[in-house]
Amino acid sequence: MSFYKNKENVKKYIEMAEGYDGKYLIKILKKYLPEGSSILELGMGPGKDLDILSKYYEVTGSDYSELFLDLYREKNKNMNVDLLVLDARTLEISKKFDCIYSNKVLYHLTKSELKKSLNRQWEILNKDGILFHSFWKGDKKEKQKGLNFVYYTEEKLREMISDNFEIIDIESYTEMEDSDSLYLILKKK
Repeated sequence: MSFYKNKENVKKYIEMAEGYDGKYLIKILKKYLPEGSSILELGMGPGKDLDILSKYYEVTGSDYSELFLDLYREKNKNMNVDLLVLDARTLEISKKFDCIYSNKVLYHLTKSELKKSLNRQWEILNKDGILFHSFWKGDKKEKQKGLNFVYYTEEKLREMISDNFEIIDIESYTEMEDSDSLYLILKKK
């Protein structure tokens, strides 16, 4: 995960992600989460989704990389947004949220790390809170430049969900290629 602690790598990622944001996903999220709810974004990167989310919700942005947070603060000096350095594997935070959101972040975790993260997310969700996460769709694992890339099928994601959650929705969607992505919405039991 040290990849995103290097300034050049962060800049390359921001360039690569240009033109992509979570508008489509947030439109779906709005059907399930009332405006004004509290939301934690995991892995906010350059903050594109955070900016959209902040129009509707009380947002807290987080990333494993302090560099992303510093760049966001520098770019948005007049914006008063709560930003935290958080590791999605451990989520060492005491605050609770109505929703935890990520857009293509948790696929960097191994399957066992994802399972632990989901259990920890359950702990920091308010009663009846929801999770909204997106993943690359597929059935493979890769490692590039020290980063894990774990692709999921709908079936594999279903297997990872504990009895603490009810699956509200799980659907394929297109980001770059036809049906290359999945989003998952879970409700805390």
